[in-house]
Amino acid sequence: MAAARTNAPPIHEDPIIEAKELAAAAAALCDQKKGEGIQVIDVADRIKVADYFVVATGTSRAHVRALYDEVHARLKAAGASQPKAEGIDLGWWVVLDYGDVVVHLLQPEARSFYDIERLYGDCPRLDWNAVTLPELPEPRVARA
Repeated sequence: MAAARTNAPPIHEDPIIEAKELAAAAAALCDQKKGEGIQVIDVADRIKVADYFVVATGTSRAHVRALYDEVHARLKAAGASQPKAEGIDLGWWVVLDYGDVVVHLLQPEARSFYDIERLYGDCPRLDWNAVTLPELPEPRVARA
């Protein structure tokens, strides 16, 4: 016998980390891994799909991958859900979509070409260094 289906709406829990703190945490993690030109752009009044864009440059494919690995693992360990990431294989422009926060990790040529800062030049910048960060535990490592 199949389980009964209900028409109850899905339960949405409050996020563990608020968008502003999540954006600042992503920026700080990029900074720890020597990301360059880190900016947090407040896009909430400009677009409806996100509140903040975090933009950082990695100097090579390997550096972009290292930035991705750090942001992904540490925010996941802190409880942030990250349903999708795009561009990991190429490492030219990696996008991590946390819902209200979208993290853009780009090589210098990609950042110059797409010029996200110019597209959102009229949006305020968040001083991410002034935001109190959530606890960012080290990710658990499986033991062999």
